[in-house]
Amino acid sequence: MSSQQIRQSITEQIVAALETGDTPPWRRPWRVGPNAGFPANVVSRKSYRGINPLLLELAAAKHGLASKWWGTFNQWRNLGGKVMPRPSHVPPGRWGTQIVFWSPITKTVTSHGGEDEEDRFFVMRAYTVFNVDQVDGEQLDHLRAGREDDTAGAIIDYQPAESAIAATGVTIRHGGSRAFYSPSEDYVQVPPRASFTEPSEYYETVFHELVHATEHPSRLNWSRREAENTYAMGELVAEIGACYLARELGVPASEGLSNHVAYLGHWLKAMRDDPKFIFVASSQASKAADFLLAYSRPQAIEEIEPEALLVG
Repeated sequence: MSSQQIRQSITEQIVAALETGDTPPWRRPWRVGPNAGFPANVVSRKSYRGINPLLLELAAAKHGLASKWWGTFNQWRNLGGKVMPRPSHVPPGRWGTQIVFWSPITKTVTSHGGEDEEDRFFVMRAYTVFNVDQVDGEQLDHLRAGREDDTAGAIIDYQPAESAIAATGVTIRHGGSRAFYSPSEDYVQVPPRASFTEPSEYYETVFHELVHATEHPSRLNWSRREAENTYAMGELVAEIGACYLARELGVPASEGLSNHVAYLGHWLKAMRDDPKFIFVASSQASKAADFLLAYSRPQAIEEIEPEALLVG
């Protein structure tokens, strides 16, 4: 399957999920516990990035999977597990989840001057992974999401979020009725905390605007570099990036979907018109979240799953 076909297939999955009114794949219900959280590879213990978390969250919602741990057929076999047979209600080829990574390819080409030169480029490849909930093996039970992952009565610690926000050094101003990022003056404005119905809405709003703040030339400067950038693209990057930050920092997903509802039509049209749209948005959202987390958690960069090195 070519890179274009892979993109098209993945985009169709995400479009179909959004059209049915399902919760967006970047807004999975909040859970606590050592085996809940951002999807990660069971061998490398590194979190997936780019488009892959969205694909894994879609599969988790579809199949009722609770654990964050994923691996290929061979990875689970090497750990002593056995992938369960495909249930009869699951169509062929849909039990495993296809994720993608970029593999570096080097070839020798002849320059205009007649000299041999090495040309290095990246090719998209696909791998199929399974969640530990789809794998038999008692020795893997410590990876499953059990009762300790129940959110009932959980005490939410917002201090990691406070620390992460402060560490960025971005000025946060409170007041008014609007939330926005000012590129010219480089500050984030949000309404007073008391105006939010729940703490998670406040933090998610701040995260959203902080992702916009990574557009600044002194940071990632992504709005100037991405040729595909549009206002709708920027809003999708900020929404996905904010949800990634919330998941990493233990902040429950808020019930507020105003931004999602306002731009859903634009996002769906953009995805249908250009299969690269969701890939660009999710990749930039990952970069922005990693950049912001690095201020308070330098080790977070080391925890990223390098897609080009995914073990098969």
